[in-house]
Amino acid sequence: MIKSTNDIRQMFIDYFDNKEHKIVASSSLIPNNDPTLLFTNAGMNQFKNIFLCQEQRDYMRAVTCQRCIRAGGKHNDLENVGYTARHNTFFEMLGNFSFGDYFKKEAILFAWELLTHSNWFNIPKNRLFITIYKTDNETYDIWTNKIGIPHNHIIRVGDQKGIPYCSDNFWQMGDTGPCGPCCEILYNYGDYNSNNDVNKSILKTDNYLELWNIVFLQFDRQLDGTMLPLLKPSIDTGMGLERIASVLQNVKSNYEIDFFKKLIQVIAKFIGTTDLNNNSLKVIADHIRSSSFLIADGVFPSNENRGYVLRRIIRRAIRHGNMLGAKKGFFHSLVKPFLEIVWEERGVEDLINQQVQIENILKFEEEQFDKTLKRGLSLLDTELSKLKGKTLNGQTIFRLHDTFGFPIDLTKDICRERNIEIDSTGFEKEMMLQQIRARELNQFNSNDNNIICSKIESHFEGYEQLSSLAIIKLIYVLDQKVENISVIGQNALIILDKTTFYGESGGQIGDIGLLKKCNTEFIVKDTKRYGNTICHIGTLISGKLSIGDSCTTEVNEAHRTLISLNHSATHLLHAALCQILGDHILQKGSLINDKYLRFDFSHYNALKLEEINKIEEIVNEQIFCNLPIETKIMHIEDEKLQGAKMLFKDKYDQHVRVVNIERVSFELCGGTHASRTGEIGLFLIKSEYGIASGIRRIEVNTGKNALIHINEQKHKLWIISNLMKTNISNVHKKINDLVNHVNVLEKELKQLRDKQADNESNLLIKKTIEIKGIKLLISKINNVNSSGLHNIVVKLKHKLSSSVIVLATIIEDKILLIASVTKDLTDRISANELINDLAKQIDGKGGGKPNLARAAGNNIKELETTLLSIQSWVYNRL
Repeated sequence: MIKSTNDIRQMFIDYFDNKEHKIVASSSLIPNNDPTLLFTNAGMNQFKNIFLCQEQRDYMRAVTCQRCIRAGGKHNDLENVGYTARHNTFFEMLGNFSFGDYFKKEAILFAWELLTHSNWFNIPKNRLFITIYKTDNETYDIWTNKIGIPHNHIIRVGDQKGIPYCSDNFWQMGDTGPCGPCCEILYNYGDYNSNNDVNKSILKTDNYLELWNIVFLQFDRQLDGTMLPLLKPSIDTGMGLERIASVLQNVKSNYEIDFFKKLIQVIAKFIGTTDLNNNSLKVIADHIRSSSFLIADGVFPSNENRGYVLRRIIRRAIRHGNMLGAKKGFFHSLVKPFLEIVWEERGVEDLINQQVQIENILKFEEEQFDKTLKRGLSLLDTELSKLKGKTLNGQTIFRLHDTFGFPIDLTKDICRERNIEIDSTGFEKEMMLQQIRARELNQFNSNDNNIICSKIESHFEGYEQLSSLAIIKLIYVLDQKVENISVIGQNALIILDKTTFYGESGGQIGDIGLLKKCNTEFIVKDTKRYGNTICHIGTLISGKLSIGDSCTTEVNEAHRTLISLNHSATHLLHAALCQILGDHILQKGSLINDKYLRFDFSHYNALKLEEINKIEEIVNEQIFCNLPIETKIMHIEDEKLQGAKMLFKDKYDQHVRVVNIERVSFELCGGTHASRTGEIGLFLIKSEYGIASGIRRIEVNTGKNALIHINEQKHKLWIISNLMKTNISNVHKKINDLVNHVNVLEKELKQLRDKQADNESNLLIKKTIEIKGIKLLISKINNVNSSGLHNIVVKLKHKLSSSVIVLATIIEDKILLIASVTKDLTDRISANELINDLAKQIDGKGGGKPNLARAAGNNIKELETTLLSIQSWVYNRL
């Protein structure tokens, strides 16, 4: 019986559950506290801190089915999705992990038993091939002697270009840190009875499918390239669920497995197409899946980072729907049928619960993109129709992308369909001239690695007290470990065995203060947290500090108090937003410091003044009630935690800290807080604005800072009332009267300008000449501004059919030119080409469309000669 994808997922988890592995739920698609990754792209991401000796958990074996995205940064499959059998933007990675427990022998035995035993996947043994690192003899012996794999089914893979450890079969987390050889298990679709030897090049053909990768983390790579043995070698494995499903369901494409088969059929029926093999259906199926999961995990379409990737995915799907003749706004309507297919999967409750939110976001994005698509397709069609040769230049691709918001992926897709190459080098060059989005992806910072691999856990005591005795465990100067510091003014990073300093995390900035011992002071200017390691960053101002010294930690109390008040106010704000705007509100980021708090959240509309006032009213009422703020440690599985907000879907330890504000807020939070809401004093929203599509930001002052802000606003209002010569209570009426008066004057001024333009156009018509059956008007006009010049051109176009018009004026020692060509002539004469030619002659720049273009320049002496050149320019093109 053919197994379903859901059955295969469960069998994998059950197998390793029987092997005493802890079942760990998939982490969010947004990596937690990992700036090196745009998206979660492998099962090991959530365990990275364990591999880096930064974190410990109460289990040494784990099994997961991790949701992954590969559509941005180093791992980007977006362009290939829909055109190949194996590429998906969203996929599920099955994995088993050992953290210093079992190693090579057990990992290989587990994999082989699961794949080949009749009780499990029951894959024929002679269909499986193995690749290993060329010098990994231990792994070779296990496969041949313990498993019994034939020698001609094992391929040793060497280094690329002779560079040590640069191999497809040697895995490295970064420039430094844990690494080791790996072995890949491949499935052969072809002649599995062959006794012929195979080589690496043959394995790259379509007959072989890379199925399961087993990484043996046994080395710790140093900055100089030295490979030191890890004290506790570990295992990291990954097998794509869609790939193993295709093998067990006897198909050769991910898009032919049961899940995709159902989804593609539903989409085809919804759109109204019968060609189930159409690549566009595959694109839409993959993209509705990835879009839904990304939005459910808190990613919203925008022009930056993760939101930009999501926007590209959505827009690519919409265009492929348009190619199939889908009705306008079809994409968001696919959410419901998609969820009906996946509802049986484990762990998709968040996805199901956010159906309305996902639909609304996709609908809004579709409406926005409809405008972009029409403009972009029109421009691209125009450029392709003029194309000489088979390559679209990089400048055009960039202009589509930068000016019109037309995604490069769509340009590539359209060009591919028309057998046109794109100038990728030219596009990249244009991007370099622009501000490049700096994404330092998949690169570990070696500065952090020294700290990450320190294996020092700093116990935080700062909830209960602001001062304590501690022992110095490590000192870093310029990223290098030192034994002591004694130079006054020396900047350093110090790690203690315990501390009262809060390390920056969860949006809350780090503490400041002093580390002191006899005749020695080290001023702490910032505190950072790397997993369980807390780093004190600052400057030695007297004495000497050495590793092993005892010192006293002294947190700046005033600074900490203000931060704690703002953190508690953030929880009140979050609760009020949910109450007023709805439960779809998700925190998207925050900054909590001693001066103000900033809160980013998901919401598609700007807040109305009444909503802002209501939120302020609710929060201040809770402050005035002086509600108790309680914190306590609870077990993550405690039923009492049901309903608690877990921001960003962080991976929590077994025991978590909960902050409870009576009848108002119940959140998991590691930050510092006030003891009662009354300590906050006053809550004032000073601004609310959008920072990305679907993301709003609120900035708040509390306590004394709120009062200062109110007084500043009162002072500004007092200044305005004096300018308006009225009292504060009457300012609104006075300003309203002034605005109405200005509107009347502007209306009268427009009427006068229209009349002037009409008179000028009547006079100018007399200067019109005729060339080869078309009318040509060239004139310099005095005492007119830019908008007046445009108005005159508009009037003339209505009065002169089949005409070319060029007008010029001088404003503040600067030439303004405008060129107009009626539509019936644009196939022979382009206003844009004409204006660019004229702009060069007056040392200026210009641009526009074939029917209307403008230019500006500084060389007034050349204006007369430039205008005289127009007649011959036009004549030569007729």
